[in-house]
Amino acid sequence: MADSSKGRAAAAAGRGLVAEQVVARFNQLRQEQRILASKVAELELDLNEHSLVIETLREADPTRKCFRMVGGILVQHTVKEVLPALESNREQITKVTESLSRQLQAKGRELSEFREQHNIRLVGEDDPKHSSKEGAEGGAKGGSAGVLVS
Repeated sequence: MADSSKGRAAAAAGRGLVAEQVVARFNQLRQEQRILASKVAELELDLNEHSLVIETLREADPTRKCFRMVGGILVQHTVKEVLPALESNREQITKVTESLSRQLQAKGRELSEFREQHNIRLVGEDDPKHSSKEGAEGGAKGGSAGVLVS
């Protein structure tokens, strides 16, 4: 009998480890999604700044002096030298932002699929499979085991 109880304990520990791995993977996916979202937001701010500076410089005299920060060093140029470089940077930032947005959407789909696959519910989120009439008893009786993430 002692051997069978050890086997059950090991099986329970194995299930717990799997659940811990699922939670860890879910949290990792959420963190990756947050990082992508913050990077997209940061690049959109840079894009807005570039657009504002470009619009301002278009109205300025092309031979006028302007200063540009390059690698932490302030460099003197003329407007006609800086404007094409800023427009090129804006185009590159736009491309990178679009690419990161696609990655963010893909990560969101991956996260949703992972949640559905492992029946992950967040704290405070209702279980859509159970109606409100069943209450706590209906959820405890039937149903599949899921992971609850805070």
